[in-house]
Amino acid sequence: MKKEKLTQQEEEVMLYFWNLGPSFIREVLNEMPDPKPPYTSLASIVRNLEKKKYLSPYKVGNSIQYYPAIKETDYKRKFLNGVVKDYFTGSYKEMVSFFVKDRKISKDELKELLDIIENEES
Repeated sequence: MKKEKLTQQEEEVMLYFWNLGPSFIREVLNEMPDPKPPYTSLASIVRNLEKKKYLSPYKVGNSIQYYPAIKETDYKRKFLNGVVKDYFTGSYKEMVSFFVKDRKISKDELKELLDIIENEES
């Protein structure tokens, strides 16, 4: 089943769940920087994430603990594949070239990437 794309707010909340692991809404709220959103606003975002199947509920006593239903790496992979497909004609080379030309990746960073590629191949 194809998962719905996350809004920026939903993605920010998911980052807390990925970092904290199974958590209650109050625990996530406590981790957020000031000014914290109202509890009800966060609860609404969590409900949306549950509807979109990114979070799964687990009843603990009278409370509900939520845990990520998708790994952060899987989400990033899916998101990045979509960006490459939509904006770089499906070519990761085109994407890297764009960042090089836009001066977002330095020569040293490119050398590091080449080292990673070479080490993966051996």
